[in-house]
Amino acid sequence: MKKLFLILSSVIVLSMFSGCALHQEAASNLNLAQTSVILQQRNFKVVGTVTGESKQCYVLGIGGLTKKSLRESALSEMYRKADLGGKSRAIVNVSVQYKTQVYPFWFKRKAIARGDIIEFTE
Repeated sequence: MKKLFLILSSVIVLSMFSGCALHQEAASNLNLAQTSVILQQRNFKVVGTVTGESKQCYVLGIGGLTKKSLRESALSEMYRKADLGGKSRAIVNVSVQYKTQVYPFWFKRKAIARGDIIEFTE
């Protein structure tokens, strides 16, 4: 009986410290900066990619901000890292990916914004 109790309590404790993760890709094109550029000629080059990340933690469902504010924080960090000031550059192909890690009494949510930096040559 003592061994059964020890095994059951071990399984319960291990299950409390395990978790699972959910992933979601936001396929909408809701950028902060909406611009219309017609690229009929090859007058640009891809400089690189830039990412921004935002995290929130919830305990018993309390804490953090809304999903929209999580997304906006990731996008603003991405634009800050891009350093577009004074240059003929733009960020295109912006996507936001969400990752949620669920544990018994708390969960973490993370938003990762990615985009390509292009620079106009003419």
